[in-house]
Amino acid sequence: MKATLNEMKTFVMVVDSGSISAAAAILSITVSATSRTISRLESKLNTTLLNRTTRKLDVTSEGIIYLKQVRLILESVEIAESQLLSQKHNPSGLLRINAATPFLLHVLTAHIEKYQNIYPDVEIELTSNEENIDLLGTKTDIAFRIGELRDSTLRAVFIGHSRIRVVASPSYLAKNGEPKTIQQLLEHKLLGFTKPKILNDWPLFDENDKLLKITSNLRADNGETLRSLALHGAGIACLSDFMTFEDRKNGQLIELLSDYSQNIKRPIHAVYYKNSATSTRISSFIAFIKNEVLVENSVFL
Repeated sequence: MKATLNEMKTFVMVVDSGSISAAAAILSITVSATSRTISRLESKLNTTLLNRTTRKLDVTSEGIIYLKQVRLILESVEIAESQLLSQKHNPSGLLRINAATPFLLHVLTAHIEKYQNIYPDVEIELTSNEENIDLLGTKTDIAFRIGELRDSTLRAVFIGHSRIRVVASPSYLAKNGEPKTIQQLLEHKLLGFTKPKILNDWPLFDENDKLLKITSNLRADNGETLRSLALHGAGIACLSDFMTFEDRKNGQLIELLSDYSQNIKRPIHAVYYKNSATSTRISSFIAFIKNEVLVENSVFL
């Protein structure tokens, strides 16, 4: 084998990060060292893998073929190392986890203590973002994402589904009345998301038999804020079951238009970077959360 694993890893990192400088920062080496590594790899293979200009970096057709095989090689090595380490060590070290605020508050925080009781050597850092983050750039080990996945550079483990429902508080309904039809609903104060816009597609069909796209003069960038607004009687919201299950159970929120509502469920995945080492702390946490969520909470089925 002409190329070293380090050269392969650097090549993949440059492609995935989009530039030599970005890859250098992630790998904690100099830009010049990263550039020399790529040049050395191309020299060994006697081919051009990357077309580089001052503004743009493109993968050549040869580079695309090589990239696919290199990913498989690196993944095989990482799996072998992970299996070996897992036989010798319990999960330990720092685990950085990211999720949207509602999922963090209503799902993950309820199980963190139990996980650390089982794996006391794992140190956990929790961060929240309402939009998809760059796992490499933020040095995140695991991110929990709700909705369809588009990033092919990530591995994904399916956690479960969560249905969305239209809800309002008793105080709002007492003051404004309960809408009995979709047309009546549109005359009410609706609470919307600033982004992504797809979250303003409610599980109701409009006159064209398409999902109802609502507009709102009161919007927020995360579901937890909208939940709080709904609880305080500010309007009608459409939120995931994992956020509103307890509220609906204790009567603080009431589902509306259930006869019209479509059974629309959003998938939830735990994602991590394909070429990061699949450490025991990553795999143990994902397996733990998946088991806890699916076993204890029917909301996700």
